[in-house]
Amino acid sequence: MGLLSQISGMRVRLRLTLVYGVLFLLSGAVLLAITYLLVAHSRTNVAMSTHSTSRFGGQQSVSVFLGKTLPADVRMPEAERRITEAVQEQAVQQQEAIMHQLLVQSCVALALMSIIAAALGWLVAGRVLRPLQTMTDSIQSISARNLHERLAVAGPRDELKNLADTVDGLLGRLDAALDSHKRFVANAAHELRTPLTLEHALLEEAVIDPDTTVESFRAQFEELMVVNEQQARLLESLLVLATSERGLDRPENVDLSGLTGDVLRAAEPEARRRDLVVAAEVRPVRVTGDPILVERLVANLVDNAMSYNVPGGRVDVATGTEGARSFLSVTNTGPPVPAEMVDRLLSPFQRLDRTADDGHHGLGLSIVQSIAAVHSADLTVRARPDGGLAIRVLFPAEEMPSKSGQTISVPVV
Repeated sequence: MGLLSQISGMRVRLRLTLVYGVLFLLSGAVLLAITYLLVAHSRTNVAMSTHSTSRFGGQQSVSVFLGKTLPADVRMPEAERRITEAVQEQAVQQQEAIMHQLLVQSCVALALMSIIAAALGWLVAGRVLRPLQTMTDSIQSISARNLHERLAVAGPRDELKNLADTVDGLLGRLDAALDSHKRFVANAAHELRTPLTLEHALLEEAVIDPDTTVESFRAQFEELMVVNEQQARLLESLLVLATSERGLDRPENVDLSGLTGDVLRAAEPEARRRDLVVAAEVRPVRVTGDPILVERLVANLVDNAMSYNVPGGRVDVATGTEGARSFLSVTNTGPPVPAEMVDRLLSPFQRLDRTADDGHHGLGLSIVQSIAAVHSADLTVRARPDGGLAIRVLFPAEEMPSKSGQTISVPVV
């Protein structure tokens, strides 16, 4: 089992070695074949030249010996012709033996060199794959407790270095996501513990107080209903936040201006109660996305603008197009917001006034950011010099099948 596991673990190295060996063997075989053919062709030319010379070699020898040219009809003796043919046949056999010996020795040399090439290929493959094995061991040693560790592979900028840097980047993003998840769970537990503690205190007071009357029971139950409603809102917000971070399953063509008008009409009673002026310039525009999430984005922005405002304040809401994109902007008056707090307000459970008991849990803008991200929209949050926030969401624009420039009528409170 140990040998099999080692072979299985080195299968890439073995494959590279086989590739090196086979390529070397094929290249050597082709080179050997070409060399053999060239030598054989040269031998054939020499044999033909020898055969041509042997036909008249004896006659030429006699002519040279006598010092004069013999007539054409004079022929060599039969014995001399046979001797010449025997010498020629022996020369051919000797050349064939040499060619056969050359072929055998070349094949043996090729086989030996192929073995050497395979051994060198095994060493080279191990050298090349060694950083991969090191990275594999390092990744296997990383767990949720030490996500801060990195591969940190040194060396030239090659494919392996790029792979290691990519893995380090992935580990960094995973570490940040895990830290964010831990903070989110801790904050959610803290936010849920507060109303649960209040519920327990109200119930305990009703049980241990011997002078409890029906009226006090009713008052305590009303308080419990308020606390329960706050818990329901918190759980609903957490569910929306989780849903928005999961992504879009089936994007639809959404009437952003229509949803904005519906949200503003539903917010009229709250605006009157808070003595706020709501000014709307809602121009027709459509976006691609989830209508429920887009409506929640608009509702959270409007609710945030009304909740964190001042008596007699103002909320300005507008939709329209900007170049090739559509936008939704919500601006409100309110208490001054420090510049360093703007980015923190986009994190879950972050509020300007954590002591305020207004039923909000600091999830509104974080939900807006998550919904904007899943719709590939750009979210811009800016603190206004005189107080309040100016929030702008830019979506990829889509044309609405209505007259250009037409404005949807929304009541101004």
